[in-house]
Amino acid sequence: MTVLLDRAPDAEPLPSPRRLGSRDMLRLGAHGMRTRPLRAVLSALGIAIGIAAMIAVVSIPASSNKALADQIAALGPNLLVAKPGRTFFGEDAKLPRSAVGMVHRIGPVTGASSTGTVKATVRRNDQVNPDETSGLAVFAARPDLLGVLNGTIHSGKFLDAASARFPAVVLGSVAATRLGIDRVDPAKPPQVWIAGQWFTVTGILNAMPLAPEIERSVLVGWEVAEERLGFDGHPTTVYTRAQDAQVEDVRGVLAATVNPEHPNEVEVSLPSEALAAQELVDQSYSALFLALGGVALLVGGVGVANTMVISVLERRREIGLRRALGATRRQIRGQFLAESVLLSGLGGIVGVVIGVGVTAGYALSQNWPAVLPPLALVGGVGISALVGAIAGAYPAMRAARLTPTSALA
Repeated sequence: MTVLLDRAPDAEPLPSPRRLGSRDMLRLGAHGMRTRPLRAVLSALGIAIGIAAMIAVVSIPASSNKALADQIAALGPNLLVAKPGRTFFGEDAKLPRSAVGMVHRIGPVTGASSTGTVKATVRRNDQVNPDETSGLAVFAARPDLLGVLNGTIHSGKFLDAASARFPAVVLGSVAATRLGIDRVDPAKPPQVWIAGQWFTVTGILNAMPLAPEIERSVLVGWEVAEERLGFDGHPTTVYTRAQDAQVEDVRGVLAATVNPEHPNEVEVSLPSEALAAQELVDQSYSALFLALGGVALLVGGVGVANTMVISVLERRREIGLRRALGATRRQIRGQFLAESVLLSGLGGIVGVVIGVGVTAGYALSQNWPAVLPPLALVGGVGISALVGAIAGAYPAMRAARLTPTSALA
C-alpha cells in the first residue's frame, strides 16, 4: 500500500540550496589539503620543480643579457680590431709598423693602439719547467692601450712612459690567476721569468670581455720587447675606437688604412658582435632547458590529477553525506576544483621562491645583476593555477556525478 503525503497548502516552501561563496569554496579546498598534508606536499613538489626550472631558465639568461649589455656599454660597442690575415701564397701576413699612425688619420677615429706578439714564454720563476707556459702569451704594448680598450686596473698600475722602458710587465686577469699573483705590493712587487730574465709585475688588469686575448697575456713595454725579447716591431693587433655613428664607415676603410698595399691581408672585426653571437647560442640552450621545465611541470600536473582522483575515491562517504545534506553537484565540483587549484598554486608559489633563490645565487656567483622578469614571476603562479584547474577538472566532475546513495553504499 502506497501512502501519499500531501503538503498543506499553507506550508512554507522548501528552502533552496544555499550557494557557497568563493571564500567557502577555498576553505573547503584547503580542508582537503590539511587532512592529508604529506600527500599535498609531495603533489605540490612536482609543480614547484617545474615552475622553479622555468623561472630560473627565464631569469638567468635575462641576468646574463643585462651583464653583457652593461659590459658592452662600459667597454664600448665602438671597438674595432684589425689583425693580419694570410697572404696570397697562404703565409702569415704582417702589418706595417706605421699601422697605428695611419689609423689615427681617419677622421671619426677617437683612439688607436696596438699589441705585438713576442716569441717568448712566461713562468712564475726560473725553477718552473720551460714547457709549462700555462697557455699565456707575451705581448708588446704601448701605454695608451688601456685607454683605448677602456680597461681598468685591479691592482697596481699600467705601463707608463717610464716603466715601458724597463723590464716591467702588466698581467691580464686570467694570466695573474694562472701565475698565482692576486695583487701587487709596491713595496715588494712580484716578479716573473720571461726568456731567461726577471720582469717586475707593476699591475694586474680586470677582465676585458671585448679583448679576451689581453686577459690571457703578459704585457711588456714596446721598447723593452724590441731590446730584450727580440720583438720585430710589427703590430699583430690594432685596436681602434670610432665615433658610435661612424663605426661601420670606419670599419669599411680600416683594412685599406692599416695596410694600404695589401688590404686583403687584413681582417677587421667588431668584438661586440662576437659577444652577441655567443649570447644567441646561450639563448638556444635556454630554450632547451625551458622545454625541460615544461616537461617537469606537465609531470607535476599529472601528479596533481592522480592525487585528486585518489582523493575522490577515498572521500566518497564525505561526498555522499554532503549530497544528502543538500550540497549540489556544482558545489561538490567546485570544492574539488578549488582543492586542485590551491594545491597547484601552492606549488607554483614555492617554485617561484626557489627559482628566485637559484637565480639570485647564480647571478651573485657570476657577479651579474639579478634580473627577475615580473611577467615570469606572475606567470609562474598563473601557469601553476591553470595546470591545477586542468588537472582537477576530471576528478571534480567525477565527484559531482556521485549520487548520495552510491557514495554512501
